[in-house]
Amino acid sequence: MEEPIPSPMPPHIFKAGPLPASDLVFSSSPGFATPAHPIKPRETRPVPQPVFAPQLKIANAQTVLPISLPPQLLRPVAFRTLTKKHNLTITSAALSALAIFVGKYCGAGWRQEGLAERVLDEISKQWKRDNGGLILDDAQDKKLKNILKSLEPCMSGGKLDTGRLSRTNSNISSLLRSDSSLGRPEMPRDESQTSFGMSGLDVEDQEMDVADTSQDARSYMKIVSAFTQPKLTYSTAKKTLEVVTNTSSLMPPIQHKITSFRNRYHLVHQRLLRNESFQKKTFASTTRSSSLSRSASNLASVSGAYKITPISNLLGRSGTSHLLLGLLVHSAAGDLALTDLTGSTVLDISIARPIPDVDAWFCPGMIVLVEGTYEDDGSNNSGLGSAGGVGGQIKGRFIADTIAGPPAERREVTLGTGHNHKADAVHTVAGAGYGWFDFLGTGSEKAIGQQMRRVQRQLLGHKNNDELIDGSKRTKTIMIGECNLDSPRTLEAIKAIFNTYNSTDLVDCPLTIILFGNFVKAASMAGSTKGGDSIHYKEVFDGLASLLSEFPSLMSTTTLVFVPGDNDPWASSFSAGAAALLPQQGIPDLFTSRIRRAINTANNEAHLKKDIDTPGEAVFTSNPARISLFGPVEEMVLFRDDTTSRIRRNAVLFPKQEDDEMETENDISRIQPNLDDTGMPDLDVEAAASHVPTGQSTTQHIDKATLVGRRLTKLLLDQSHLAPFPTSIRPTLWDYGHSLSLYPLPTALVVCDAEAPAFTVTYEGCAVMNPGRVVDEDKGTARRRGGEARWIEYDVKRRKAELRSCRF
Repeated sequence: MEEPIPSPMPPHIFKAGPLPASDLVFSSSPGFATPAHPIKPRETRPVPQPVFAPQLKIANAQTVLPISLPPQLLRPVAFRTLTKKHNLTITSAALSALAIFVGKYCGAGWRQEGLAERVLDEISKQWKRDNGGLILDDAQDKKLKNILKSLEPCMSGGKLDTGRLSRTNSNISSLLRSDSSLGRPEMPRDESQTSFGMSGLDVEDQEMDVADTSQDARSYMKIVSAFTQPKLTYSTAKKTLEVVTNTSSLMPPIQHKITSFRNRYHLVHQRLLRNESFQKKTFASTTRSSSLSRSASNLASVSGAYKITPISNLLGRSGTSHLLLGLLVHSAAGDLALTDLTGSTVLDISIARPIPDVDAWFCPGMIVLVEGTYEDDGSNNSGLGSAGGVGGQIKGRFIADTIAGPPAERREVTLGTGHNHKADAVHTVAGAGYGWFDFLGTGSEKAIGQQMRRVQRQLLGHKNNDELIDGSKRTKTIMIGECNLDSPRTLEAIKAIFNTYNSTDLVDCPLTIILFGNFVKAASMAGSTKGGDSIHYKEVFDGLASLLSEFPSLMSTTTLVFVPGDNDPWASSFSAGAAALLPQQGIPDLFTSRIRRAINTANNEAHLKKDIDTPGEAVFTSNPARISLFGPVEEMVLFRDDTTSRIRRNAVLFPKQEDDEMETENDISRIQPNLDDTGMPDLDVEAAASHVPTGQSTTQHIDKATLVGRRLTKLLLDQSHLAPFPTSIRPTLWDYGHSLSLYPLPTALVVCDAEAPAFTVTYEGCAVMNPGRVVDEDKGTARRRGGEARWIEYDVKRRKAELRSCRF
C-alpha cells in the first residue's frame, strides 16, 4: 500500500505567532468554512476607570444572573442566621423581601457558596444597629427596605464587598454625627464595653419616651378580617399548634367539615388537661381523702385528679361511674347523645343536674363534661349498618348525674406571659406557652409583647389600682348596636351620640366608633317589598354620610368600623334574613362611596388647620372581626348575632328536682372557676338602668336582666367559640371556622345581640359586653317627641365597660 506524499509546508508554520497574510491559503469549501476574504483584526481599547472610584474593577467583575427564589427555600437559612445567631424573628413579608434581594444579587450560588448567609448576617447587624427590635418587619417605617437599598451598591459578583460597605457605613455615621452634634467635639467611646443588663433596658425606655410622645394610639391599631386571619390547628402528634398554609376555599371537600369539629375538640381537650383538677400530683398522699372512698367511682385517681374516659372504653364496664367529654348531638333516632372521637352513647338526663344550678344553657353543638354511670342493658342499640361498637353508637345508655361546660382558661395562662397576679391556685400553674404563635398576623406575644406594652404605657398612661396616672390620653371605644339606618329615629339617636363626643379637645374624642348592623330592618335585595333593592340600600348609607359630614373634627380623629348583620348584602340576597353563613363578608364598596368621601373631606379640612398624625378612616369589615391594638397586647372581638334567641329555641331542658343533700366532694363543680354561693360565676356585671320597668324593684329586675348576660358569657367563653351550634342551626364556612374561635381568650368580646338587654360582664379577665339596640322602636312610637339613645363606652386601658345613654 502506497503511503501518502506529504505536502510541502512553509518552515515558519511551526513558529509561534500569526501567519503572514501572503502565506494564507483561502478556500471556499463549505467543509472548511474558510471565508473568501480575510478578517481584519479589530483593535480593543481598555475601559477607562472612573476617577472618583479607582477601586472598582469593572473588567474583572463577575456577572450574576438573577433567579426567582421562593421564600420557603430561604426560610431554613434565615432561621439559622437570623433566629439562632442573632435572636431575631422574621415575618412572612420580610422573608419575601429578603428572598427577592438574595435571588436578584446572589444568583444560583446563594446556597452552595454561602452567599445568602453573609448577606443575612450583615442585614441582621444593621437591623440591630438601627434599633429595629426583636422582630424583623417592614411594616411601619420601611427600615428593612432602606437597609436593602443601602446594600445594593455593595453587591459585586454575588458577594458583599466588605470594603465598600465599611466606607459607606463610616460616611453615613460621620454624616449623622455631624448633623446631631452641631459642632460639638465627639466623645471617645469604648467599644469593648457592652451591657446586657438592666441599663440597656433603661436606655431603650428613655428613647421610646422621647420618640413616641406625639404619636397617636390609632397608628398601632389593626382591624383583622375573618378572611385574612391566620389559620392554626392543633397537632396531636406534636402536642402543639401548627400553621395551616393551604389556601381556604368557600366550597371545600366534606373532609374539611370533620376536620373543623375535630380541631375544636382537640383545643378544648388539651386546655382541659392543663387544668389543675386534671393534673396528677407528683407526690401523692399516703392517706386517701374521703372524696375518694367510693370504690366504684372512677372519676378521680389515687392522686386526686379527674380522669376523662373515652366513650369506646365504656364497653364491658356496666355499672361504673365515669367522666366523659364529648359533643352534644341528636342521634338518628332523635335521642340526645354524646359523641367524641371514639364513639357515641345515648344520654339519660332524667336525674341530671346542670352546673351552674341557676338555669345554665346547654344546647346541641356544645362540648360538655358529663359525670354519670354507664348501663349496658342492651337497649338503644344502633342498627345503622356496621356503626355499632367502637367508632359508632355503643349499646346501653349513660345516666348523667351532672353536666357542665369545660372551664375557661385565662389569656395569660394560654400565652404563658406570666402577667397574671390573681391569687387563685388554678391560674398559677404553667400555661400552654403559645406565646410564640401569631394568632392575628400582628406579631406574637413573646416576640413583641414587652415592647408593645412599653409603647402602650407611653401612649395610654400607666395603670395603678384600676386608675390611670396620666388621664390625658385617649382610651375610649364606642359601640353602637342595631343601627337601622332606614329609621329616622336611629339617625337622630346616632346624631345625639356624636354630639356627646364632638369636642374640640382631642382627649374627649374616642379612638374607635363601632356600628353594628342590621343597617336595614328587613333583608335587603331578597326579593321582598320590605327590604328594598340596591338603590334603596345605597340611599340609606348616603343619608348616614350626610350626617357624618356635620362632625368633621370627630371624623378626622377617629376610626369608624361597620360590622354587618344578616340583613346586609350580599348575604341577605341568599338567606332572605335567615341565619347567613359565618363568617360574613363586609359591606361592598358599591354602597359606601359617599361615606368614604365624607371622611376624606373631613381629613382634608383638618389637615389645613393642623397636622394630624393618623387621619380618620372608615373600615367596613367582616362579621366576625377583630381589632388588634398594640399587637398582641389588646384584642377585641366584634360579633353580630342574635345568639340568645337561638339558644332558647334549641336549649336542652332539664327536669326540675327537689333540693336534697348530695355529696359534692367528687362533683365536677369543683373545676368550675369563680363560683359563688348561688352557683353562678363570680362575675362583675353591670346592667342598663333604662330596662327597669315601672312598678318593679330594681334589685329584682337586675337579677333577671343580668342573668342573660351571665349565661351567654359563660357559654361562649367556656366553649371558646362564637357559634357552638350544629351547621343545621348556624351554618358556617368550614375552611374559615378558625375565625370563630375564642382561643386564646380576647381581652374584650362585643356580642351585639338585639334580642337581649344590654350588659357588661367581666369573666376570666375578658370583658364581655352587649350594646343591644341603640333605640327602642316600640317605646319610640309611643313617645314621638323624644327618645333615648343607648350605647357602650369601653376603656381599652382599664378594660372596663360602661353603659351610657342620652336623651334626644
